[in-house]
Amino acid sequence: MQWTKLTAAMAAGVLLTTALAACSSSNKGSSSGGSGGGTSTGSSTPSGGASGTNPDPNSQPKTKVTAASMTGDCASFSAYGSHPGTTVTMYSSITDPEGAHLQDSWKQFERCTGITIKYTADKEFESALKTKVEGGNSPDIAIFPQPGLLQTYATSGKLKPATDAVTKAAEANWVQSWISYGTVDGQYFAAPMGANMKSLVWYSPKFFKKYNYTVPTTWADMLTLSNKMAADGHKPWCAGIESGTATGWPLTDWMEEVMLRLHGPDVYDKWVNHQIPFNDPQVADVLKMVGDIVKNPKYVNAGIGNVRSIATTAFQKGGLPIEKGNCMLHQQASFYGANWDKGYKIGPDGDLFAFYEPPISDKFGKPIEGGGEFVGAFTDRAEVEATQLYLASGDWATSRAKVASGWVSANQKVDKAAFTDPVDALAVQLLTDPQATFRFDGSDAMPASVGAGTFWTQMTQWVLGQTDKATLDAVEASWPK
Repeated sequence: MQWTKLTAAMAAGVLLTTALAACSSSNKGSSSGGSGGGTSTGSSTPSGGASGTNPDPNSQPKTKVTAASMTGDCASFSAYGSHPGTTVTMYSSITDPEGAHLQDSWKQFERCTGITIKYTADKEFESALKTKVEGGNSPDIAIFPQPGLLQTYATSGKLKPATDAVTKAAEANWVQSWISYGTVDGQYFAAPMGANMKSLVWYSPKFFKKYNYTVPTTWADMLTLSNKMAADGHKPWCAGIESGTATGWPLTDWMEEVMLRLHGPDVYDKWVNHQIPFNDPQVADVLKMVGDIVKNPKYVNAGIGNVRSIATTAFQKGGLPIEKGNCMLHQQASFYGANWDKGYKIGPDGDLFAFYEPPISDKFGKPIEGGGEFVGAFTDRAEVEATQLYLASGDWATSRAKVASGWVSANQKVDKAAFTDPVDALAVQLLTDPQATFRFDGSDAMPASVGAGTFWTQMTQWVLGQTDKATLDAVEASWPK
């Protein structure tokens, strides 16, 4: 799903459909970056090795940063050294207002270290970065909106491996699944930065209280709750997948969430990379489980219509019946909060909130799907490494969180009290959970003709009545040979 391309448009109440083919616009012109798009140029599954071990810092280049003595409000920046009069160029797809928030977040670092960060954002990030690198005009640092692009530059030899200090900092601050995304062939290249959170189900705490419903903590509990709601005369689920040329993407999210929960991260990675066919029995199991909810006439489409109405309901409107108690449950990412009508309180004791989409079993920890950015370097000067170190720290993540809401991090050391928005706080709580098993959006990592093409269109036909087998066979037949 093109999550990272849609957020800003949704915040404005308008669906952006023209940017779907451009991975470089993953920041949507204003919001934080993420998993990129269906134009991935490299694998977006972890490449740190099947063993699940972190890279060895002793095998990385040695640090060039020397700590400096600092006092006062600069004392906490001593570890990054003193670099007066130096400049670090940084290139990103993250434009304003998020780009301005980023620049505000490192102002004190600049003042205390003497480093000037020259930040440039470009909606055509992917193609423009390629031109810069091939032309010998690489930025010192690039903020990669998805791991596949990072891996492309790492394997080409253009990107510098992270130092031992950066590697240690990253390993201390993120769980292993995040570290794996910045690792290529056992060598570490880039620490994570911001994160995006899916794996949520929206509901109304007000109506849950009214009807004495309890937030489920397992998939079985969620189905039991759905059956109780239906028996009480409340169709539980509402959904919409109409999205212009991108119609169908919300159903690919359903597939990804269930795949990660039912079969775990290893099978998820094989599916995304076509190491198992799209019509494999394991994929068929997933589609059946999705259909048990999405194509169940007792469950959907609450407050809107029948099952087929899902295909013609705009995704922005798919969850709105929850506001009036005409729907109880809506699966969608944290960004969906921008679509609620004004006047509703969002929070655990409010009119609207979200809960973690629960696991199917306890085999795979706490599966979470989302996106995020990675900070890679094309040069290895001391001031460049110092900037990487700061951006890998919990102090920077906390600084960014305090600048403005609407941004989250999976950094284990971030001060969670800095997140005042209740949905942001929930996302950070889940993303930083040591039991989290994180994976990037699967369709974004597939070839564009599939992940941003037949996967969308065939899921649309599926919800309109096409059989499971015909749907999976059609996507498999479309996979580039």
